[in-house]
Amino acid sequence: MGIVLASGSPRRLELLKMIGVKDFKVIPDTSDEEMVPGFPPEQTVCGIALQKAKNVSLSCSDDDIIIAADTLVYLDGRLLGKPSCPEGAEAMLSDLSGRRHTVYTGLALLRGGVSVTASEKTYVYFREMSSAEIFSYVESGEPMDKAGAYAAQGRGAIFVERVEGDFFNVMGLPVCRLVKMLGEFGVEI
Repeated sequence: MGIVLASGSPRRLELLKMIGVKDFKVIPDTSDEEMVPGFPPEQTVCGIALQKAKNVSLSCSDDDIIIAADTLVYLDGRLLGKPSCPEGAEAMLSDLSGRRHTVYTGLALLRGGVSVTASEKTYVYFREMSSAEIFSYVESGEPMDKAGAYAAQGRGAIFVERVEGDFFNVMGLPVCRLVKMLGEFGVEI
């Protein structure tokens, strides 16, 4: 039995190491994510995570435990994905300024055709940001590959007033929930 992380995210890799998961392989799912409109965020992130796990399972042994995750940011019921351009990042950050938004992460674990999924929800409160702060942050390049156009564990931390829920969920891997799910597969951390 081996553990496989179905993600190329350096943050997820870092978090797995941090909680003591050893000797895991990284096999990123490179397929396009397909979102089905009309589903609630919890179902959306779980569905995407499960699809990632299934895609990666084609390259794995039936004994491997595949861990997949998907994180999305919502503001006023609207999805804020990864910005496609600097102007898009500026617009997202302007929308988030001084407001609360919700981060959802779906987790899927798959082993030999048996799967479990769960989602985690965290509220993030941003302080008011000036246009100059937003511009400077976007110029740093950090927001460009992040859902919601920020990294709470990076320079984007200067905008976060408080978090309600699992902070690691905001980084893309709710580790408390993950450890419980790994326990269902007989893995103790």
